[in-house]
Amino acid sequence: MSQRKAKGILMVALIWVIIIAGLAVATKYLILPYFDEKLEENTGSDGLFKHEIRLALDSFSGYCILRSEAMKRSLQDRGIRLSLLDDKADYEQRMSALVNEEIHMAVFTVDSFILTGARQDTYPATIVMVIDETRGADAIVAYKDAVANVQDLDDPQARIVLTPSSPSEFLARTVIAHFSLPRLPAQWWEAADGAGDVYQRFITADPQARRAYVLWEPWVSRALEREGAHLLLDSSRLKGYIVDVLVAERKFLRDHPDLVRDVTETYLRAAFAYSQTETDLIALVREDSESAGAMALSEEQARKLVTGIEWKNTLENYAYFGLAPADPNRNLQHIEEVIGNIADVLVKTEALKRNPLEGRTNTIYYDQILRELQASDFHPGKKVNLIEDLGPGTENLDERRPEADLRELTAEEWTALVPVGTLRVNPISFARGTARINIQSQREMTRLAKNMAAWPKYYVLITGHARAEGDPQANLRLARQRAEASRDFLLAAGVAEKRIRVLAAPPKTRSGSAQSVSFELLQLPY
Repeated sequence: MSQRKAKGILMVALIWVIIIAGLAVATKYLILPYFDEKLEENTGSDGLFKHEIRLALDSFSGYCILRSEAMKRSLQDRGIRLSLLDDKADYEQRMSALVNEEIHMAVFTVDSFILTGARQDTYPATIVMVIDETRGADAIVAYKDAVANVQDLDDPQARIVLTPSSPSEFLARTVIAHFSLPRLPAQWWEAADGAGDVYQRFITADPQARRAYVLWEPWVSRALEREGAHLLLDSSRLKGYIVDVLVAERKFLRDHPDLVRDVTETYLRAAFAYSQTETDLIALVREDSESAGAMALSEEQARKLVTGIEWKNTLENYAYFGLAPADPNRNLQHIEEVIGNIADVLVKTEALKRNPLEGRTNTIYYDQILRELQASDFHPGKKVNLIEDLGPGTENLDERRPEADLRELTAEEWTALVPVGTLRVNPISFARGTARINIQSQREMTRLAKNMAAWPKYYVLITGHARAEGDPQANLRLARQRAEASRDFLLAAGVAEKRIRVLAAPPKTRSGSAQSVSFELLQLPY
């Protein structure tokens, strides 16, 4: 046999060995598993779940309905497994998981969603529903001898102790954006590791130091038990800023809008069921706190949490997304306005250099899911396992709740009001010797009226100023006329008259700064 022929036989044999080995590998890893899988299918039953939805969140009690048995069972009936992934409020990780399509849905505070998306230069998800608004669960406390009100933070030595990347940080930022604190240093915060750490720093602090502390319940109540401690303000005084939303990853929403609708609809049904009595919500919050690995809550602590969280219902969601007519008693802002106001706070407090959503805010919310629910005449109580027959007179079971209104005060009560702080307003300019607000300052007054809507629980004292030259009585009259002109502008912009009182300050200076007005927020004593 020639050498060439021997090499040919060897090559053919080698090729057959490779083919046989390849067939063996394919049989082991492809063919046999396929038949094993078919055998399992032919000798098994349909599973409970046809779909899995991975949703990222953290242990905040406002998300207890997402973790509830009612939510789990209802989705299970639809063949959906809701897998909840607790990332310990790591918003950067949460956003990255959306970018990498590792999760399908997530919850964010609006500020964290804006901020994290700006940092990662992408918004891979869009807002489909408003979950809740914190209305008292977060608060700023201090020792009264050192910080009697917000204005006492206008000091180079002042600091605010808080947990970074939390609603408590954003509460502090909102205060700084809205109040005039020009002497507060650029590095105004001291970072802590959670509300428990903030509390420990509070109880060991020098009560004479200019420090304020931002916590959340139940740590707020514990801090206020300390001698000399008092509440500067809490999130119940604020409206439209500390808001939690549900977002859906964009490709998942595009490919599976029915599943996103299932989650949204199921959540609204569960929220409706639990909200029928405060007792049910308190029980849910207590159970959820333990199962989520958070602090065990007493019934009273859970009640305070329930009071401090306003879970949003169906009609309120319709209002947020512009699908329901405006309600003057509720005054819910459109979600686009909420996003814009929150972005403005982030820019003013230098968390962001600029608003990353300028001119395209509409790209991070999606109204079609709620629009479809509304078109189908959806009501969260119309489900057999919740309410079999709503019956007549129940069309308002899920209505928009009215905002608690400030009452009208007597002259004596006005003198008893406690100062909170001076609002941050660019100088309001008037033509020299007149009470006519110039065009540029009219725009500032419009912005001020919007900001006053964010603090609905406070009264406002408008003080007019005039130059100290010429006739003192004429100057005093002019100062009052300027305060009255500012009041009239705010009234025309929708601010309630009973919230406002005007005052003229005695002229003290000849400078141009005297040609203005100031706006001080006041409150009834706690």
